[in-house]
Amino acid sequence: MSLPISLEHVTHAYRTASGPLPVLDDLSIDMPEGSFTAVVGPSGCGKSTLTRLVAGLMKPDQGIVRLGGQPVTGPRSTVGMAFQNPVLLEWRTILQNVMLPLEIVASGMSKTQQQDRARDLLAVVGLEGFEDKKPSELSGGMRQRASLCRSIVHRPEVLILDEPFGALDAFTREDLWQTMHDLRREESFTCVLITHDLRESVFLSDRTVVFSARPARAQKVVEIDLGDQRGLDDLYAPRAVELLAELRREIQIAQGRDVA
Repeated sequence: MSLPISLEHVTHAYRTASGPLPVLDDLSIDMPEGSFTAVVGPSGCGKSTLTRLVAGLMKPDQGIVRLGGQPVTGPRSTVGMAFQNPVLLEWRTILQNVMLPLEIVASGMSKTQQQDRARDLLAVVGLEGFEDKKPSELSGGMRQRASLCRSIVHRPEVLILDEPFGALDAFTREDLWQTMHDLRREESFTCVLITHDLRESVFLSDRTVVFSARPARAQKVVEIDLGDQRGLDDLYAPRAVELLAELRREIQIAQGRDVA
């Protein structure tokens, strides 16, 4: 199950010692049920602020954030999140780390059912046989795979990814793009991805929203019409190259640079 996300005329500013710092300005975005939306834009334009608002970790100064048509008033157990840092608990095994959300929000599941669910996901991402390892025994890419499993183990209706692949080397990052794409086909959720990587946004998303410079508005929504089944080679197809060029032009505009 998944939920649509909508932001309606959302405005937000941070309070600083020198006064308000406007971050989002009259931002309106609709993310349909089951969609995968990437958000790109200049550094510091408010992309991560968007995720905190959707997750219910903060409230906008003005406007409304809705999940499934209902206003977001606080954190919800039906939202999963993964970040650039996997933040796995070192004293727990990989299996125990993945099971953690189930222990908190799925009290109706038996321990065996929780373990089976976690093991199934770990197998999907290629971590079968590593269930009893500690995070320190895994590579960065493997830890991030476990983090992705943990973020969806409780079958969230909304998944928020805040630059989860940004700290990885290029080859590992691309490998995890494919993993994320495969997970999406296995699971059901509406996804918001924050990224600085335009290729990542094209490969993973149905649509990419380009933010303007801070305070951010939705400068452009680019539909990513590459089909549901994608491989990394598709990034070199003519249509993908066209989409990347369009996004690059929009980023240059957001940065205030002249576009020939």
